[in-house]
Amino acid sequence: MAQSSALNNSKAVQRPVPARPAGADGDEEIVPFRWLILVGLVTASILEVLDTTIVNVALPQMAGNLGATAQEIGWVSTGYILSNVIVLPMTAWLASRFGRRRYLVASIILFLVASMFCGTSRTLTELVFWRIIQGSGGAALLSTAQATIREIFPARQQGTVQSIYILGIIVAPTLGPTLGGWITDNYSWPWVFFVNLPIGMISLGLVASFLGDAKHKVTTTKVDWWGIGLLAVGLGSLQYVLEEGQQNDWFESSMIVRFCILSAICLTSFLIWELHPSNKQPVVNLRVMKNRDLTTAMTLFMVMGFGLYGGVFIFPLFVQNILGFTPTETGLVLMPGAIATGFATLFVGRLANIVNPRVIIVFGMAMFIYSMWSLGHLTTVSGEQDTQLALIFRGFGLGCLFTPINLAAFSSLKGVEIAQGSSLLNLMRQLGGSFGIAYLGTHLDQMDTQHSNALNAHLGLANPAFNQHMLVFEGALRSRGYDVVAAHQAALKILSSTSFTQAQMMSYNDAFLFIGMSMVIVSPLALLLRGAPGKPPAAAMEH
Repeated sequence: MAQSSALNNSKAVQRPVPARPAGADGDEEIVPFRWLILVGLVTASILEVLDTTIVNVALPQMAGNLGATAQEIGWVSTGYILSNVIVLPMTAWLASRFGRRRYLVASIILFLVASMFCGTSRTLTELVFWRIIQGSGGAALLSTAQATIREIFPARQQGTVQSIYILGIIVAPTLGPTLGGWITDNYSWPWVFFVNLPIGMISLGLVASFLGDAKHKVTTTKVDWWGIGLLAVGLGSLQYVLEEGQQNDWFESSMIVRFCILSAICLTSFLIWELHPSNKQPVVNLRVMKNRDLTTAMTLFMVMGFGLYGGVFIFPLFVQNILGFTPTETGLVLMPGAIATGFATLFVGRLANIVNPRVIIVFGMAMFIYSMWSLGHLTTVSGEQDTQLALIFRGFGLGCLFTPINLAAFSSLKGVEIAQGSSLLNLMRQLGGSFGIAYLGTHLDQMDTQHSNALNAHLGLANPAFNQHMLVFEGALRSRGYDVVAAHQAALKILSSTSFTQAQMMSYNDAFLFIGMSMVIVSPLALLLRGAPGKPPAAAMEH
């Protein structure tokens, strides 16, 4: 019996274990050196996002050195975003056609070469040209990098690694103006671009040395030239309208009207062509949008891009123009919010495996909405602590949103769908930011006029409060040596200036509240997300 038992045990031990499929959860050998690859990909993504905002502070110095007007130098930012938006939806197709590793390495090299030539440019035309090249190379550093991270890590680690990736693309736009200002003040504007080179070389070395090609890809035998052309013209025209519309008075400009019509025609034709049965190899696989989780996440990402980039755009204007903050004080006020974002993102990345992501998303939305409500109720006498606390809530809320929405979006995507979904998600975030900057800039101008007219209607002798303030100011000025006429004129000027400042304050309040309301409107969509993978199964844990 003992010998029989030992024999049976021996057979049991020698029984071959069924092979686990590649990419199975819990398999620590899915991709060797994947953590080094992660460092390279995240570093590249941070550089790409950072370059959307780091140059903004240096634009005045660039304009002075290159002899450009304020409108002309704006194309340094516009050109970068323009090419980035056009290439983003095509990144999945490009990675599939040329190979993921080859495409990523080529994109990093293109980004670094363009950065070097941006810094050495001596004319505006040169600088804008190389910024366009830089933006086209940077597109892969977002979507292809994110899709790669999704593919090379097991499901149980997705919460952590996606949170690390998201941390970079959320914090970078916030820190960009502060870093750009410091570099410009202490060095010169070319170093805004040269700073990319040593960091980018590290990313290039890691990706080129350790990353392999994707297992899932679509074999392409022909190029969808119609799709590429319609997409480039359609998105390019739309981005031009968003970037230039405000300063050209929108539809009062015949050029803006023409680009709007061209964008509508090209994007409509693009949708029809890409979905047409005869187009067997579309440059953008729009059919992936049948996935409910992905489409819901794209909508949420667009609104979050609106709030993230729109908020980063108007907040420095608000605190410097109304509250009198210096650029350094503005950067210091933004810093705790960025730290809160980082903390929340990393914490949520671990929590996402054990808590329903919808719960985290709803909590993050509540935090973000409350922060916008707080910013929307500040006054002209608010201080650093008031703004800082609201930004901490905003940062923590954003940190609770991006990671679980990412995980939910990718939870039911498989194979080649992952790369396509990543490109569309990043496109929506970028377009949301462009819409946010364009709309909020126009909104501030319109509300300034509206509130100024409403307040000026009360600046008359018929208003007892106005008369009382005039008497107080006139008395104070006469006590300082002003005569009656001069005291009256000076008092009237003080009240007019105060009224204008208050009108601006109300306009910024409205803008922050509008951002919060946009999040309120889309918040029910969180309930449509079916969730991201939770804990790995018991078998995987045992393995």
